[in-house]
Amino acid sequence: QVQLVQSGGGLVQAGGSLRLSCAASGHTFSTSAMAWFRRAPGNAREFVAAITFSGSSTYYTDPVKGRFTISRDNAKNTMYLQMNSLKPEDTGLYYCAQHPGRYYSVISADYDYWGQGTQVTVSS
Repeated sequence: QVQLVQSGGGLVQAGGSLRLSCAASGHTFSTSAMAWFRRAPGNAREFVAAITFSGSSTYYTDPVKGRFTISRDNAKNTMYLQMNSLKPEDTGLYYCAQHPGRYYSVISADYDYWGQGTQVTVSS
């Protein structure tokens, strides 16, 4: 059974930085693509970033390109999201997710396991 435990997040001023972590249990992390999603207040959950099983390829939604960096350390069974130049519109509940395959999808329904969510609040 896979469990994803998130850490990081919090309150930051616009222009600041935060790093989210997602630690996975089980033995499938290194063969699974991973992703971050977020849910802003009043909005549906949306895709943020994804990474292949090896970390060789990443993909970002346009609003975060150039500001966010997704990465992973398979030796530590952990994925990260480095968020720089944060904007108030980045505020939301962020979730990590594990895909059943090696290559990512931007569709949340394609992911099998989810973290508990962590709040990111960016003040203006």
